[in-house]
Amino acid sequence: MSNPADDLLAFKPSPALSMGVELELQILNARDFNLARDAADLIETAVRQGCPGEVKPEITESMVEINSSVHLAHEPLLRELCAVRDGLALAADKLNLRVAGGGSHPFHEWSERRIYPTERFKHLLATYGYLAKQFTIFGQHVHVGCPDGDAAVYLAHAFARYVPQFIALSASSPFQQGVDTAYHSSRLNTVSAFPLSGNMPFVDTWEAFCEYFNKMRGYGIVQSMKDFYWDIRPKPEYGTVEIRVFDTPLTVQRAALIAAYVQSLAHYLLSERPHALSREVYALYNHNRFQACRHGLAGTCVDADSGQHVEIGAAILDSLRRIAAHGEALGNGAALETLAFDVRAGTSDAQWLRAAYAEEQSLNAVARLQSDLWMGRATAGHG
Repeated sequence: MSNPADDLLAFKPSPALSMGVELELQILNARDFNLARDAADLIETAVRQGCPGEVKPEITESMVEINSSVHLAHEPLLRELCAVRDGLALAADKLNLRVAGGGSHPFHEWSERRIYPTERFKHLLATYGYLAKQFTIFGQHVHVGCPDGDAAVYLAHAFARYVPQFIALSASSPFQQGVDTAYHSSRLNTVSAFPLSGNMPFVDTWEAFCEYFNKMRGYGIVQSMKDFYWDIRPKPEYGTVEIRVFDTPLTVQRAALIAAYVQSLAHYLLSERPHALSREVYALYNHNRFQACRHGLAGTCVDADSGQHVEIGAAILDSLRRIAAHGEALGNGAALETLAFDVRAGTSDAQWLRAAYAEEQSLNAVARLQSDLWMGRATAGHG
């Protein structure tokens, strides 16, 4: 049985349906647009220049992470992300660096990366070996607030049905190590190599989750929730459910749209409880996840209730229709309409990157264009 006094498992209630965003970003040099090992200098400069928001190191020296504060609607979240982007871009300019979105860098070599020198990151290198350097990939994490642990367990399992949609909406990692992978999101293949990745075990209450966690901790396999690399995990210290399957989009505008979709979907799921908890979702989970990674919006997933094969883009549009009233109630109506327009048009960040390469015939140029886009110096034509 879990110990309610255990701070690691005490679910801290948060404002229901609040949301927050984390974005992992690429640091590029301004010469050939390869990854640069300048995270420490960029963070120091950003802080010194008063960059809003929180800018933190990530596992290698070629990455930074920015965190939003807690928001209740799309527009204020977008305003904050734009302000942080602008502050970070100014700091990068001062150091002759560039910052980019996207789930993967198009051509860097993982063996050239260096681990950022914190105790946790050095421990991850000792534990996972070369996987730690290969983890130089870039994701968006979205947190959504829950009133209690039982609601968080329900929401985590309910969200699992929508993982193919989440992946297809954010897919932005078609290139790895200088080649076109034929995937829309190749980033998640790297995540899947970790032994504690995948989906949360099928438990139906917070008490049952605590029992599972304490068992794993008793075996010495985990020490905290950070040790689980699950696609979706509860974060009791924040009072949230965290979705981790998103590639970092190419723009902060796209990142804010995705967060608005998650928040609106959570409003629908928690208020209407349309899905009974079912293990069947996880029987189909890896197939559906693969389809989204490989084919994006054009992938085909299997519906856990009907058993029907559905195109992922069509499933997103159906979900957007179902949650429209919930999005309006949260002030996210315009954001969801923008997302629906992009899906109907079949546009995505992965498609944009491939089109950029087709035109430029240079992955260095693609990386340059990615940085122009994220730093607000070009437009993507969608999202």
